Amino acid sequence: MNALANRPFVKMNGLGNEIVIVDMRQQPSPIAAEAARAAGSPDGGAPYDQMMALYPSRAAGTESFIRIFNNDGSEAGACGNGMRCVASLIAAETGKDTLSFEVDGRVLNTWKNPDGRFTVDMGVPRFAWNEIPLAEEFRDTRAIELQIGPIDAPILHTPSAVNMGNPHAVFWVDDIDAYDLAKIGPLLEHHPIFPERANITVAHVRSREHIAIRTWERGAGLTKACGSAACAAAVAAARLKRTGRKVRVTLPGGDLDIEWRERDDHVLMTGPVQFEYEGRFAPALFAEASSAGGRGA
Repeated sequence: MNALANRPFVKMNGLGNEIVIVDMRQQPSPIAAEAARAAGSPDGGAPYDQMMALYPSRAAGTESFIRIFNNDGSEAGACGNGMRCVASLIAAETGKDTLSFEVDGRVLNTWKNPDGRFTVDMGVPRFAWNEIPLAEEFRDTRAIELQIGPIDAPILHTPSAVNMGNPHAVFWVDDIDAYDLAKIGPLLEHHPIFPERANITVAHVRSREHIAIRTWERGAGLTKACGSAACAAAVAAARLKRTGRKVRVTLPGGDLDIEWRERDDHVLMTGPVQFEYEGRFAPALFAEASSAGGRGA
């Protein structure tokens, strides 16, 4: 039977970023891309932007190993909003306010704040062209040579590039709502300069402490909030000296507080989470999906 058939799930969101959490810790089984896509069906499934699959812990001191799926079945290396949702769920389960999880070879620390919001330590950003990764060398990734549209009047150009667990390109604009990301996003996501595709963000610096963004997410499309994009925009703005290292990032779904901590360069993301409902995946969803080929946990 498919790994997700009849499996319970929890639906949550972080600023409208739709998250489904599946607990595989007691009965671990690999999830194939086809099954992950099927799980997002509105007919017996749970539509989501990202699905967080919790597996038995592999690293000492962690609660679980997590695999993150985008709604197209591809895997992501980070999901800040999803991590806050997971932290909230496991904190309620264990009674612990400070928790650690293994994600994509990294240990991410999370904690609950007195105001009820959760913080995720997203780790250290990567700026080297081959770590983002980019298809060709750029010595300075604060502004890479990339544009879309006519050469003499490009629609978007010269983004900052950074890896925050996922590859990100941040375009600096005056009006984030003036761009048709549903049209432009897929073109840039799949641009040859990004061998692993990329999250595409338009960002406007409103002040030294405030940035507004919209994001086309790699593998998920337009979302109300992308936590790793908020981190990427904050870090990129600070590298360009447009902001300080602590900023409020406004997304379509609400605000996140981002700090690029000076003492160790770790990026801290703080924001709310919301529980929506619990459910169980209908087995009929996976009639055409096979778990064959799924990567083991």
